[in-house]
Amino acid sequence: MIHFGFSYIGLLFLLMLIIPNINWNQHKPKDYVRYVGNENKVLLWLERIGRVLVCCISLIFSDFNVRAITIWSIWLGLAFLAMLCYEAYWIKYFKSEMRMEDLYSSFLGIPVAGASLPVIAYFFLGIYGNNIFMLIAAAIFGIGHIGIHLAHRKEVYFHKKKRGIVGRIVRGFLVVFLTLILAMITVTIGARNYNAIKGAMYGPHSIEEEGYIEINGQKQYYLIRGDNVNNPIIIWIHGGPASPDTMATFYLSNELADEYTIIAYNQRGCGRTYFKNLDTDPKNETATFEQLQEDLDCLIDYAVERFGQNKVILTGHSFGTMVGSKYAMDHPEKVSYYIGVGQMGALGSDLYVFRDAIDIAQNQGDDTTAMEQAISAYQESSTIESMLTIRELTDAYHPVEKTRNYIIDTYTSPYMDLDDIRWFLLQLNLSKFVKINQSLFDYIGQEDVYFYGTEFQMPVGFISGSCDWITPVQYTKDYYHTITAPKKEMKLIEGWGHMLPLENPKEFASALKQMIAELSVNE
Repeated sequence: MIHFGFSYIGLLFLLMLIIPNINWNQHKPKDYVRYVGNENKVLLWLERIGRVLVCCISLIFSDFNVRAITIWSIWLGLAFLAMLCYEAYWIKYFKSEMRMEDLYSSFLGIPVAGASLPVIAYFFLGIYGNNIFMLIAAAIFGIGHIGIHLAHRKEVYFHKKKRGIVGRIVRGFLVVFLTLILAMITVTIGARNYNAIKGAMYGPHSIEEEGYIEINGQKQYYLIRGDNVNNPIIIWIHGGPASPDTMATFYLSNELADEYTIIAYNQRGCGRTYFKNLDTDPKNETATFEQLQEDLDCLIDYAVERFGQNKVILTGHSFGTMVGSKYAMDHPEKVSYYIGVGQMGALGSDLYVFRDAIDIAQNQGDDTTAMEQAISAYQESSTIESMLTIRELTDAYHPVEKTRNYIIDTYTSPYMDLDDIRWFLLQLNLSKFVKINQSLFDYIGQEDVYFYGTEFQMPVGFISGSCDWITPVQYTKDYYHTITAPKKEMKLIEGWGHMLPLENPKEFASALKQMIAELSVNE
């Protein structure tokens, strides 16, 4: 997003725009000059400015070039189709008697097609390239260019009978609807561009890179960001299972990039990694906990070799703390610090949370019949569905004091992709989501971090929101007091819940920096 560089697509569009106009200058309608004198000067200036802008912008951003073919490529296809229709419109005109009526006759149901089609093409190109500058330029071009030629068309067809009231209402509704959709797209792309520019890494030793890396037979998505590649490496292990948050951790990495190089990735079996490997692993059979360990080992080897370091700081969130704890136990030679965020503890934490909620409800004199029945059902069949049913009933008794909706942050992240949206929609189908990652869900129902041992060979830190009832603080404290490590620290962020790193990245990053600093003292 927002990459300077030559665009051959921009050059192609420029030629498709200019060549018909050169020919048109020699084949204008005989009475065209009579209409030119009536042109609105403001619209004329907007047209000229917009034309120059779209032509220049299309040439200097490489984002408009053909990339990997995805659903998003449809926008490039639509843009090119609009330009092809633009060429067809001119062919139709040059084969006609070349009167004003021919110039402004409808083409494929599009009024003033000679003005509308290139504007549409450049707007779609702006969407494809996620480029707010092109969208603004296309809007300016469209207001001027289409505005002028609509006025001319009105002069030419002043005698034409108007549509009926129903037709005008339908047309008006469609115009408003499409305008709102395009406005929403423009605002979203604008916000993403703003965030990309604001968070861009410009230093001589900085890095801001995303892509896919070959890990144990699969191409897995990663994002690396940092002001200086010589800084210590943080590997961020997302939770779930299978709930990637790489696009949202963009904001967290903004707060950490001055001191660390942050590597986030989509684990095997989820998000962009899942869709990238559908052909080779359609049933997601390789997404096991043991394989996640091997994948993490491969990623860490890649990171330390690429950046010339010996160890990494391993930071896991929620389910990621199981992955991280196990790895830190097995590979102490590769981990300088282990940080658990919303650290998971012993099995049975869900029942502890639910029974605590029942105690609160009973003390308040509330009816607990539904909760007790739900808990009985959960004990008989510990499924995700039965667990979520209980949470719906008990969450009211464990309110989070501080919270912030980070959905907008996620949606406007420069690293949000259609595959991220596809995965989110897949997660809404709970039964399908669980089935795809059945092995991992079975694992967390049978194992806990105590099974890995309790003796860490590197400094360990835990950070939790004080109102975290997903990985309850009490269970994290119990685990903290059980483990041994050269040095250990635990910090609670008052008022926040389980999603602290995404809801309040600034405060969390500050706590993480402070914790690593404290763990490194007298090391």
